[in-house]
Amino acid sequence: MKMSNLYAPTSKEAPSDAVLASHALLIRGGFIAQVASGLYNLLPLGKMVLNNIETIIKEELGHIGAQEVELSFVTPAELWGESGRIEKFGKELLRFKDRKDNLFVLGPTHEEMMVNLIRNKVTSYKQLPLHLYQIKTKFRDEARPRFGLMRSREFIMQDGYSFHQSYEDLDREFDAVEASYKKILDRLELSYRVVEADSGAIGGSGSKELMVLANSGEDTLVVCNSCEYGANIEAATRAKGLTDKGQSSIKLQKVHTPNIKTIDELSTYFKTTPDRIVKTVAKKIIFDDNEEIVLFFLRGDDSLQETKALNAVGGLGIVDVDEDELKAKELPAGFMGPMGELKIRMIVDNDLMSETDMICGANEVDYHYKGMDISAIQTDVYADIVEVKEGDKCPKCGGILGYKKGIEVGHIFKLGTTYSKALNAEFLNNNGQAEFFIMGTYGMGVSRLIAAIIEQHHDEKGMIWTKQSAPFVVNIMVSNIKKQEQLDFAEELYKFCQKNGINVLLDDTKERFGYKMKNAELIGFPYTVIIGKELQNGCVQLLRRESLQKTDIKKEDIFDYLLQEI
Repeated sequence: MKMSNLYAPTSKEAPSDAVLASHALLIRGGFIAQVASGLYNLLPLGKMVLNNIETIIKEELGHIGAQEVELSFVTPAELWGESGRIEKFGKELLRFKDRKDNLFVLGPTHEEMMVNLIRNKVTSYKQLPLHLYQIKTKFRDEARPRFGLMRSREFIMQDGYSFHQSYEDLDREFDAVEASYKKILDRLELSYRVVEADSGAIGGSGSKELMVLANSGEDTLVVCNSCEYGANIEAATRAKGLTDKGQSSIKLQKVHTPNIKTIDELSTYFKTTPDRIVKTVAKKIIFDDNEEIVLFFLRGDDSLQETKALNAVGGLGIVDVDEDELKAKELPAGFMGPMGELKIRMIVDNDLMSETDMICGANEVDYHYKGMDISAIQTDVYADIVEVKEGDKCPKCGGILGYKKGIEVGHIFKLGTTYSKALNAEFLNNNGQAEFFIMGTYGMGVSRLIAAIIEQHHDEKGMIWTKQSAPFVVNIMVSNIKKQEQLDFAEELYKFCQKNGINVLLDDTKERFGYKMKNAELIGFPYTVIIGKELQNGCVQLLRRESLQKTDIKKEDIFDYLLQEI
């Protein structure tokens, strides 16, 4: 490709709503153009990057025997009704009716469609395992689309679905896909972590996320400084801390605590540490057909993790509770606790199990209990509901946990029979008995990867594409197009690169050298060969975009140099 023929409308100005570097630079570099809120066109440069990423994904998934299909973007709503997700997914699921008044949705994910594709067609265990995937446009009607390709309403995703006769075989495929996804990110030269995750609206039992590490990431990751443990903060766990540190023989006492409500005030008053105090958090939980107030109990130095709290009660949403609502339940704000016969659902954090000599609210204004034994609580519901803090100990090795920011680019799930049961998809096992398919599902954000690469590879001058993702690996820049000698050598090098399979662009435009150089730095070609005044001395310059280092190379050596380098 020659620059004079390339449609790449670059710009000095970033869009006013651009917060992330990738959003600003992809628009400035002429890779994407906004259509509407959360909707973007991919221009030639952007499409080239997308194609490069897709090629890598297809190669790696092909190595594990996955087969590519392409399903309809428009999905009959009745399939989502069968799975029960049409309401659970909420307003992000765009619904519409055709001229015959049939209800459809624009697929944000394709579990139902893929199960429908194989049910009544894959009928025997002899046809298993089976792994089908697609690379497809998806649509989620995000309430606040932002950050360019990072959180758009329409996006391109690779989504795969595997079908098995046993959980052991699902585990094998799950591990194979994880390894395949890691190879994809390795080839894209991305720094990442594989972390444990919450399954969210997809469902299933186990899931992992692949997170590209970047300070701009929306997700908070909990990682260990001594081992490979990592988890999204919504799913992170820790080694148990305090255990029966208090005196088990102490008697329960009711203590007058006038206007003393906060954990810090109670710590000072009782001359103890916050971890000896039971914190009570009241939340309103939204269910399918009702809502109710639930009390969550945890250590005073911990915070409630709302996704974990929702999972503990099987709710759909979680909101704060005001003091009037608490009064209606005879719960005094600042003095709530787990003691007594409360007619309300209570969830106790696992870390409090078996603790003694604790301090808690007495459910009476200006009173607390001390010497409380957790075993006296009238509940048998214990769950992990705390948000892991920096400095907590790793559940795997006991190392120190810390936070990092990450961009989710991949998510893999062990679905089990969640969807096959709902859609009545069965096969006959080796005994001739009907069983539901055991499933896995695997997704990678292809268009999001474009942005993720730039979030990790850019500087103040522009983008820095990795070799396997770059729209063009080599940019041949003619300093002065009017100099026939420069143009002739550029053409010779250009044809050599094409012949030898090097992805090359020839900047043959009549623009000033300074403008060309700024454009090359903005677009982020890994290598730019500058053919300028030094050609009369038998040399060209090679600019490495990552380091901005320029190297003088003899013109006859540049051919072999590029072959060896690339």
